[in-house]
Formats: sequence, C-alpha cells, structure tokens
Amino acid sequence: MGRAGVCWAVCPRPSGRTDLEVISVAISLSVVVLLAIVLVVMIRGGSVKAGPAIIAALFGFFLASSGVGPTLTKVLNEIAASISKISF
Repeated sequence: MGRAGVCWAVCPRPSGRTDLEVISVAISLSVVVLLAIVLVVMIRGGSVKAGPAIIAALFGFFLASSGVGPTLTKVLNEIAASISKISF
C-alpha cells in the first residue's frame, strides 16, 4: 500500500470540499486541541480555576453558534490562508 492509500485511510477528503476547506478544518481542529492543552495546563497550574474555564468554553461554544460565528470563521480562514502563502 502506497502513501496515498495510507493517507486516504487516515484522512479521507469529504466529497465536494475544496482544498482550502479541508485545510481550514485541519487548522481548526489543531487550534482546538492546542487550546484544550493550554487550558488543562492553566487549570492544573492554578492560574485558572475550573469554573471560569467552563464558563469561557461555553461562551466560545455559544459565540460560534451565534450570528457572529460565520464571520469569525471567515476571518480565521482568511488569516490561515494568508499565513499558508508565506514562504521562507
């Protein structure tokens, strides 16, 4: 099995999605995981208590489902696309 077979088994591309949509989903998941790790470290370190952390998470959840959510998603996708165009 070649690399394409492995990638297809691990990360199948949903039909009808563009490359930018697939990249933005991957970036979104990466940011969520990174923020979750930072939040756990902050809770364990004592700089943030569990109650305010839960309130902040709920605020983010409801903010994303509000009318502002699509606008925030569009802005973040444009920032990610701009960053991906930078060559070093």
